Amino acid sequence: MSQLDLFGAPPPPPATPKVGPAPQAPELHALAGRLPPQLHLGTSSWSFPGWAGFVWDREASEAVLAKEGLSAYAQHPLFRTVGVDRTYYAPVTADVFRRYAEATPSHFKFLVKAAEACALARFPHHPRYGAQRGQENPRFLDAAWATDAVVQPFVEGLGDKGGPLVFQFPPQEWARLGGEQGFLGHLDRFLGALPRGPLYAVEVRNPGLLGPDLAAVLQLHGAVPVLSAWGNLPDVTRQAGLLSALERQALVVRWMLPPGVTYEEAKSQFEPFSRLAEPDPGTRGRIADLVRAFAQGNARPAWVIVNNKAEGSSPLSVVELAREVAREAG
Repeated sequence: MSQLDLFGAPPPPPATPKVGPAPQAPELHALAGRLPPQLHLGTSSWSFPGWAGFVWDREASEAVLAKEGLSAYAQHPLFRTVGVDRTYYAPVTADVFRRYAEATPSHFKFLVKAAEACALARFPHHPRYGAQRGQENPRFLDAAWATDAVVQPFVEGLGDKGGPLVFQFPPQEWARLGGEQGFLGHLDRFLGALPRGPLYAVEVRNPGLLGPDLAAVLQLHGAVPVLSAWGNLPDVTRQAGLLSALERQALVVRWMLPPGVTYEEAKSQFEPFSRLAEPDPGTRGRIADLVRAFAQGNARPAWVIVNNKAEGSSPLSVVELAREVAREAG
């Protein structure tokens, strides 16, 4: 018998505490109470270590936050939604969505990006597409595939916590579809073949598509546009004007990037996303105006998702946007 056996086995190492929410000032709780109840503010994904101290109560790796950070995130007084981005690169199962739903309170609703396979007419010339680079995509606007791989898991897993299901169409050539009008015809048939029930949202990044023809297609199918602060698109106020023919049942805004900046440039400049590196009061004010105008006098829901690359830290952007909305509303 060894010497250690005389005193029993050594105690197991202490368990690593789970990530919890950072304490929030009473002012933020009061601010949340002044926002329209149908307004869902949140960030684009949640697994960012640089948010320690103002979202997380401790430092943690991206892998840990991806696994256990959602519950802590959802306890922030201003966060009533989150954008699920991983689903853009590949669909996930209903069980994954179900775990997300179980980690969040009853008022929380998710904005989910549909798989990019629905929205790419041709695969880009990018290494991550492998042998498919430059090839036509057989799943483009394939409603049967989208129903099975995207819509059904979303509905089954999230239930009433499912918010907008966003089909994001990157800038691309529509020549093989007969130009932009040809694309709109395909979009019309696609939306018409999807199951009824979810709130479908469409984000187009070809500026020429923004107009009454797109509004008419969305109106016909009860879908809504995504007003996106991104790249070479007109500002969100102008986008809303171009689509004013649409009587939308919900407002969906995604604040992604400053004008004239790529994702790679913003990521390099703003990481670790722990401060407002480049405040953009102009875009913030325009979004606040849209929210105020939409929320006034009706109970229709509004979603605003903010990316880290908009100003440098999406949680801090959400705080400033909430203050702007509350100020406007007051």
